Amino acid sequence: MTIKQISIFIENKPETLSELTDVLAKNNVNMRAIMLADTSDFGVVRLIVDNPDETAKLLEENDYVIKANGVIAIQIPDEAGSLNSILKLLGQNGRNVEYMYGFTGSKTNTACMILRCSDVSATEKVLEDAGIVMISQDDLSNI
Repeated sequence: MTIKQISIFIENKPETLSELTDVLAKNNVNMRAIMLADTSDFGVVRLIVDNPDETAKLLEENDYVIKANGVIAIQIPDEAGSLNSILKLLGQNGRNVEYMYGFTGSKTNTACMILRCSDVSATEKVLEDAGIVMISQDDLSNI
């Protein structure tokens, strides 16, 4: 059960990030999670939003270079050690986490982690077999 993540490529210079968020704000895009990675010349903004297809179209219409891909979103207790136990589980089952970021759910009192793994379906199986709650695209607005 993957959700869509939108990666946006932006120049690494003042105001480019605020220009991006301005487009999103003016179009009432609700960001559920955001992560920024950078190099000396450009940045990659990774977004989780409630309506990824509409948001991707909006960004392309505003001349942003984007890529959409599937990531795994899991719900974990918002307490010390929760993430550690899941990372151990994944590692012991040969699953590699390429990157991750998280956010907390104000309605659910839980933490939500976004995971990008090399083999999504195998990682999902490990999580499912362990009883880890995965979040669907439709579930995002209820967190």
